[in-house]
Amino acid sequence: MRIDIITVLPELLSGPFSHSILKRAQDRGLLEVVVHDLRSFGLGRHQQLDDYQFGGGAGMVMMVEPVANCIEKLQSERTYDEVIYLTPDGKLFDQKMANQLSLKGNLMLLCGHYKGVDERIRQHFITLEISIGDYVLSGGELAAAVVTDAIGRLIPGVLNDETSALFDSFQDNLLAPPVYTRPAEFRGWKVPDILLSGHEAKIEAWRFEQSLERTKNRRPDLLKDSDFQ
Repeated sequence: MRIDIITVLPELLSGPFSHSILKRAQDRGLLEVVVHDLRSFGLGRHQQLDDYQFGGGAGMVMMVEPVANCIEKLQSERTYDEVIYLTPDGKLFDQKMANQLSLKGNLMLLCGHYKGVDERIRQHFITLEISIGDYVLSGGELAAAVVTDAIGRLIPGVLNDETSALFDSFQDNLLAPPVYTRPAEFRGWKVPDILLSGHEAKIEAWRFEQSLERTKNRRPDLLKDSDFQ
């Protein structure tokens, strides 16, 4: 998979993809993340990227021409399954969407900035708009890092244990169950006996019950349209 990220501030993305799981994914050739500095498509001597809103109002707007030129250059080099705009008014990103996007080949992410991007970009280039939550960030870079991480770890071969991602929270609209490791007792706090029993079927049944109970207590909204109510 290849993910191209268009940003006004590429420096903000220098760290998230250089460590841990995503770094290993890139080293293994399973994932390629390429960050593009939109400033190189800026207009004039000062490489202008933003301008005042038509009709007045506070805040600057990302100009249509630099963004269109950048997107079209990338599209001339390869075909993209989705051209994604990171914006607070996009569709809420969740595990289901991450699963779907992880099956794609090439994705392009446009990081919003300033007051947003000229609407003509959204109308003529963007195929999917994503929000990572009901709040506003200074720009779409952190959202792009979140989306890339959530997608990248699902690519087959990225995680050492490929079944690990299957049991993450939200995969079946359930939160993950409690987890324990050694020692079996610490300060009198004991690991549940069932986890030490070696009885795989009973352990899986216990984990499911714990997931269901935790979801009911912490995120009952996830069970609204499920069969687990």
